[in-house]
Order: sequence, then C-alpha cells, then structure tokens
Amino acid sequence: MTDIQRCEVRPGRLVEWTFSPASVAAAADLPEDSRPPAYIQESHIRTARSVRDGGLFVPTWLGTAFDMPVRADLDALQEALRDWTLRHETLRSGFRWSGEAGDGMRRFTLDADAVSLHRTVVGDFTDPDALVRHLQHRFDVTADALRWPNFLYTAVVRDDSTSLYMAFDHSNVDAQSIHRIPAEIHELYTARLAGTSPRSAPASSYVDFCEIERTDADRIDDRHEIVARWREFIRRCDGRLPNFPVDLGLDPEAGLPTQKLLREELTDPDTAAAFEAYCRPYGGSSVGVLAATALIVHDLGGQPVYRTVVPFHTRVKSRWSDSVGWYVGGAPIEIPVEQAYDLPSALRTVRDALHAARHLARMPLARVLHLLGTDFRPTSPDLYSIVSYVDTRGIAGSGQWTEQKAYGLIRVSYGDQVCAWVTRLHEGLWFASRYPDTDVAQKNMRLYVERLRDVIASTVRQA
Repeated sequence: MTDIQRCEVRPGRLVEWTFSPASVAAAADLPEDSRPPAYIQESHIRTARSVRDGGLFVPTWLGTAFDMPVRADLDALQEALRDWTLRHETLRSGFRWSGEAGDGMRRFTLDADAVSLHRTVVGDFTDPDALVRHLQHRFDVTADALRWPNFLYTAVVRDDSTSLYMAFDHSNVDAQSIHRIPAEIHELYTARLAGTSPRSAPASSYVDFCEIERTDADRIDDRHEIVARWREFIRRCDGRLPNFPVDLGLDPEAGLPTQKLLREELTDPDTAAAFEAYCRPYGGSSVGVLAATALIVHDLGGQPVYRTVVPFHTRVKSRWSDSVGWYVGGAPIEIPVEQAYDLPSALRTVRDALHAARHLARMPLARVLHLLGTDFRPTSPDLYSIVSYVDTRGIAGSGQWTEQKAYGLIRVSYGDQVCAWVTRLHEGLWFASRYPDTDVAQKNMRLYVERLRDVIASTVRQA
C-alpha cells in the first residue's frame, strides 16, 4: 500500500477511460433499484457530504497501479476494461439523493448492455512529477463519493511497456478488491488479444450482498447483544470511538489536520516467516501485530487498556471471494495491557479477545450507532483508527507484483485518525500508515514502527 507519489510513476502517453456520455445519459433516466446501499456505503457517502458541507474537500479514493510488459493495444485494453467493469456490478451502480429534505439515498444500476467506455488521449508527459500531479487531481475529481461515475481508468503507454493506474471511490472497493485487479486485467486483456473467452467464472454482485447484509442488520433492535457490547465499549471510550492511543499532537480548535504517509519495509521474508511461526499457536501474524501494538502503545501512551476497532472482512461465504466491493466490518476489542506483561501473554489475551468479538464485525457499525441513538455526526472521514493485517500471498498473481510494479493506492489528504496497514508479501512484511501531520505524531509513529520491527525481530531470536 502506498500513495500515487511513491508507486514508480514514469513518463509516457496518458490515456483515460470512464463511462461514455451515452452510458451516463442512460443512467440519468434509470428507475430506482430496490436494492439499498450497504450501511458502510451510506455512512461513507453521508460523511463525505457532511465534511464537504463543512467547507472541506477530502479525497478518499483507493486504487491500484501495475505494469504490462508491452505497448498495449488500446482497443483490446479498452475491451478488457469494459469486461472487468461488467464483471463487477457495483461499478455501474450509484446513488441519488431523494425525499423532500434531499437526505434520502436511492440506488440506480446501469444495465450491462448500456455500459460503454469513452477513451481520451490526454497527451504526452515527459516529467514524472507533472504526471503524478495530474493523476492525483484527476482521481480526486473523478473518483469522488459525491459524483457518478466515481472511478477512472488510466494507462501510461510507452514503446516497451504500459502502466495502468485505476482509482475508485471507497464505496465500491476494499483492499482485497484492489489487490485482485492486476491479475484480472491481465487475464482479460490476454483473452481479448487472442480472441478467446476469459477463464474466470462470473463474480457475485456486491449490490446483492448489500441487500442481504442490510436485511439482516435491520432485523435487530437496540436490545440486541451486539448493540449492548458496542454501547459498553463506547462508554469505556468516554463516549467516542477510539483513536490511536498515543499523543498525536492534535489541536481540537484547529480543524481537520492534513495527513502524512509513513511507508517502509518491516522485515525480510525469513523474519516474516519466523514471526508467523512464533504467532501460529495463538492465531497467526494478525494476532501478533495486534499484540505487539498493544504492548508498544502502552509504553508510548501509558494507558492501561488498549481499545481499538479491528477490521474484519465480511466475505464469510465463498461466493463473495472474487467480488469487488467494500466487504469490511469492525469489531471492538479491549486488551488490558497491564495484565499482558510480555508478548506471549499479550498474544493469548488478543487471541481470546478476537475470538470473543469477531462475530460483532458482521453487524454494520452504522446500524449499531443508529440504534444507540448517539449523535456521531462525522467530522472526519475516518470514524476510528485501525491497525490492519493482510496476507496477500494467496491472491492470484501476487508473485509477479514486484516485476509488475504493482501497488495498492491510498489517498493521503486530511484526517485526525491513524490508519495503518501491515501487509504480508512474498518479499516480507511492509508497513504503511496515514496519520495527522504534526511533529508529535511523526515522532510517535516513527517510534511505533521501530518498536514493531524490534518485536517482530525478537521472535526470530526466541524461536
């Protein structure tokens, strides 16, 4: 995971694709799609609107970057991009504001046979920095939560290679979605060149998932056990959702701060494997990263209990595994660090906490907050801080990511929370985080990463 500034952008001829004017016009006349937004989609879009109404434009798109080792045939590439768009229904589905107050949300979905892409040759770029600035601006404007279509496909074409940069509003994608894109586009492009059909089976629709999940969520009321668990957790967080429990140097009177990106390698493959082996009896590296974090933030911040919301994917059935969408829920956990005095005891404590809380992630937090009746009027694009662990080695094509210069892209803009991603690659463990751009936060995030690296390395010596 990185930002557009650090994904090896190189000069070339820039080409863009998005829905054609005919597709956009067809969408304008569509009737309502009865399938509702997912709660996480609705919360995201309403947050974007609230922050925008407060006078701040906060880009929150996700994307991917990867290379093809040839000068792409643009006609075949355009057909492959259209094939991929048709494969994932959420990309041709959007929302309109409705109701007398203009605060209702209604879905519309473009028919597959109405989908066509429009290609624009932007021009030749010789300065990579100018190209980066242009791409970021175009993604900010186009892959925006409050517009539709809210994605943009681009390619930088050269004599010997082609780089693809694709950005999407977060309402349509999560990390697993963007990790799968390089292999899918390569397969579809190769099939188009050869005049054959791709081997991939059709992907299930995230729009269908949204309807299923929301129907289940609407069955609970404020007496449900999940709501009670969240109510107590928020009470112990002083009525808020938790931020990263170290000093971030935030000025509550200064408004939403800009953010910085911290990204670097944590370990080599051998150390990552040793850490995984050490943590396996407790549930693996994901437990290890949270246990190490609990110990480190206790040392840095002094709080006796580490409270956080742990992201879990909600692809609980195999039918959703290949689907593009935002399949993420959160579970609240509390780690009494004063009782977890070393790494093994912290690992046991985190394992037990995750086991007890994991099922809570299947209930959308936005639904829970509504039932709590708490005024969580969002003033930040992130409701809470996260520390996420993802093992990407099983994703199709991940073994070629280094040679393809493949990256997951995050937009670093504004926010008062810490969002951190630890990613297991074939090449080892990598860390990325966006955090408030203050001197205090920079110092403490640097300390956190250094100590996280030390904890991981210590498991090699103890093996």
